[in-house]
Amino acid sequence: MNGWIILDKPENMTSRKAGHILFKMFGSSTFGHIGTLDPMASGLLPIALGAATKMVPFWTDDQIKEYLFGVQFGYETDTLDVCGTEISRTDIIPTDDQILNACKQLVGNIDQIPPIYSAIHVNGQRAYELARAGKNVEMKPRPVKIYELEFLGYQNDTHQFRVLCSPGTYVRSIGRDIAKICGTLGTVNMIRRIQSNGLTIKDAVKLDFLENLYNNGSDFKKYLKDVDFGLGDIPVWDLKDKDVDLYRSGGFIGVDGNDGLVRVYDDERFVGIGRREGCILKPKRTINQGV
Repeated sequence: MNGWIILDKPENMTSRKAGHILFKMFGSSTFGHIGTLDPMASGLLPIALGAATKMVPFWTDDQIKEYLFGVQFGYETDTLDVCGTEISRTDIIPTDDQILNACKQLVGNIDQIPPIYSAIHVNGQRAYELARAGKNVEMKPRPVKIYELEFLGYQNDTHQFRVLCSPGTYVRSIGRDIAKICGTLGTVNMIRRIQSNGLTIKDAVKLDFLENLYNNGSDFKKYLKDVDFGLGDIPVWDLKDKDVDLYRSGGFIGVDGNDGLVRVYDDERFVGIGRREGCILKPKRTINQGV
């Protein structure tokens, strides 16, 4: 089976584990995903199965992301979330006015220091690998943009927020920075991604729902989207007759039009991604029939 599952990943599961469950369920040859979620986080996670993994590089990941998240004030962990080890504690709990003021200060273009426990490379190694090895890790600030940061109120022992932000923004760091501006400490205890890659959480299907369909012999495959799903920004190019066979075998095709990527089709059958250069169409990723 080849295509995309737009998954609502559950909490307390790695993105890779979620992909592996779908990989076995659909009997695919391989899998991949776009935009890793922390194990504690839930929400939108596009997962590619089989031949769809060839399309991962062509998905744009430069679009706005939206998260709901919760912060518990008064302590901080080494990971900046409740999965880590507590390293500091205080009795200071900010007022609503202080929190609202902090949110205003963080909106716009800011330099954000990522968490030490993150997948960012530091001197050729993942930061979290160095941290787990007990080494000192210096995280350099990175430019990000916060479009909206809204305080939603206090409920279930948690101060709740919504953020609209650029790719590369760490929600755990936002929680830390809100607390810092308020003169206290904070730890994120919930993250839920509700918008990413032009999709919203309404487009996603829950993993336990798919598993129930699978276990009961129901039609779970109807939630598998086509291999070319999510590529709508790339123009279409149709090939005919012998050109299709030549293209599939790696041959170049004479074409007209502007340079750039195109989605190549044989009638309605998706062939892959090509690039027009001058008057030549060159294959970049080819999806063979029956693959």
